[in-house]
Amino acid sequence: QVQLVESGGGLVQAGDSLRLSCAASGRTFSSYTMGWFRQAPGKEREIVAAIRANTGITDYTNSVKGRFTISRDNAKNTVYLHMISLKPEDTAVYYCAARYGTITYARSSYNYWGQGTQVTVSS
Repeated sequence: QVQLVESGGGLVQAGDSLRLSCAASGRTFSSYTMGWFRQAPGKEREIVAAIRANTGITDYTNSVKGRFTISRDNAKNTVYLHMISLKPEDTAVYYCAARYGTITYARSSYNYWGQGTQVTVSS
């Protein structure tokens, strides 16, 4: 069982930066592939970035490549999402999620979810 708690969201202006954090409980954090998803009003939840267990291999959705960076600190049981050059279309609730296995974009493949943190980017 893994419990996830996100933090770091807020209201920023276009072009600003934010770093989201997701703290995980449990002693096997390093064994989980971690993903960041987001859900904008009226839209489906979509994956933003993921980082694989053990290898640290990362993957990003096209719309955030070059602007967002996912990283993890296994000693702190924490995964981060560093976001730069934020755009109004990045406005959403951001969720972190965990799963055993390789990176996948399939929302249903992630077993554990946090409660989400709101990111609002004004123009």
